[in-house]
Amino acid sequence: MTLEQLYLVLLAGGLVLLASITVTRLATRVGLPSLLLFLAVGVIVGEDGLGLEFDNFRLADHLGTVALAIILIEGGLTTRFSDVRKLLAPAAVLATFGVAVSMVVTAAGAHLLLGMDWQLALLLGAIVSSTDAAAVFSVLRIVPLPRRVAGLLEAESGFNDAPAVILVLMFSVTPFEVSPVHALAEMVYELGVGAAIGIASGLLGAAALRRIALPASGLYPLATFGLGMVAFAAAGSAHASGFLAAYLSAVILANSGLPHRSATRSFAEGLGWLAQIGLFVLLGLLVDPGELAAELVPGIVIGFVLLLVARPLSVVASLAGFRMPWREQAFVSWAGLRGAVPIVLATFPIVEGVAGSGRLLNIVFILVVVFTLIQGPSLRPIAQRLGLIRRDAAREIQVESAPLDVLEAELLTLTVLPDSRLHNVSVLELRLPDPSAITLIIRDGHTFVPQTDTRIEVGDELLIVTTSKTRETAERRLRAVSRRGKLAYWFDEYGAPD
Repeated sequence: MTLEQLYLVLLAGGLVLLASITVTRLATRVGLPSLLLFLAVGVIVGEDGLGLEFDNFRLADHLGTVALAIILIEGGLTTRFSDVRKLLAPAAVLATFGVAVSMVVTAAGAHLLLGMDWQLALLLGAIVSSTDAAAVFSVLRIVPLPRRVAGLLEAESGFNDAPAVILVLMFSVTPFEVSPVHALAEMVYELGVGAAIGIASGLLGAAALRRIALPASGLYPLATFGLGMVAFAAAGSAHASGFLAAYLSAVILANSGLPHRSATRSFAEGLGWLAQIGLFVLLGLLVDPGELAAELVPGIVIGFVLLLVARPLSVVASLAGFRMPWREQAFVSWAGLRGAVPIVLATFPIVEGVAGSGRLLNIVFILVVVFTLIQGPSLRPIAQRLGLIRRDAAREIQVESAPLDVLEAELLTLTVLPDSRLHNVSVLELRLPDPSAITLIIRDGHTFVPQTDTRIEVGDELLIVTTSKTRETAERRLRAVSRRGKLAYWFDEYGAPD
């Protein structure tokens, strides 16, 4: 590749990225997961659109696997353990037993209604058996659900990729040559070892980051995300579930009280969005629109089997022992969104050379697009009808930390020394230039917000917010009062630097 060709590739990639970011706004306004519009971008850029050819299923498989790992790490780093702690048991049952029930019921529907042989039917059932983390995270976070329901769906989507991957790989290679006992033992090993590696990586990584002072704050998000990728790769090298390891490691790291948590969360969300955009555009490129029409009816039929039969049965069977109200079970059944995961999994049997597996990709693509269009916009109205949220309820507030340079602001800290004339000066008497303000005082280990009549004492640590334009004036005033007291100007003391 020449330098000129590299420039063209980067230009095309940048334009696709910007187009995908732009359509995210539209997707959010109409309540759709952004994946649909990202897929559309990929199809438009593809062979039947702008003419970009891409049919490397093995490369798509590998890149898709890495992108899913990044998305799961992002999901783990943005998950509050307090929201999912009591939901780990039902989420685990949904992610294992529920996946198996969904796979069997969907496979039976594909065999009986579409005439598929059992290998393809089981493959199809396994491919669509898990919910999609990216779709669930993006949609449910804008619907004001009870935390128990949202937390269950998020935890399930974080856990159930691993069993689905194991089942797809098993049916892609030797669907009937492995005994059920051996298959169960292999799944227990992969999930158990993957969970152990993820937990160990999270705990050891958190302990190390609390004890090591890195030279720059920007290294903490990199180190945290890197630990998640190490867990993913280590589990994969041990032939265990890398997806489960990555998610658990990220959840532990996110809830370990590490420094710079806001920066880490923002960094993870940015990488997560980049992975989603790249993954969905890539999958859109992979699909040949000219072949989709032939699989339109099968895709819709299997979608209805999954939505109306397989998913409800898996939820009812999995949650039977957890005393979950039927209204919440009904919503969990309807909110089992599918997205990138099934499309990526559909490439596995193609890479393995399973006869007839090419049509599975088209069926799954149609199923994801059609039923995301049905389910996505309907989640809020259905939740309201089921009485899970009030019609006038606002979604949970989203608190953001804005970079100070964006606000043209400066953050100053000051410690009042024993010989400082700041002692006993009130906040009002300090007369900082507008709009500078003392926002916080730390005194004897206690933190409080000062009032105008609050008097500064020796040993206080002051947190002062000012603007870039008034910073120098604020510093001069602080130095002046520290040297000569509140009447500094009367003594011609204007705080010039020494």
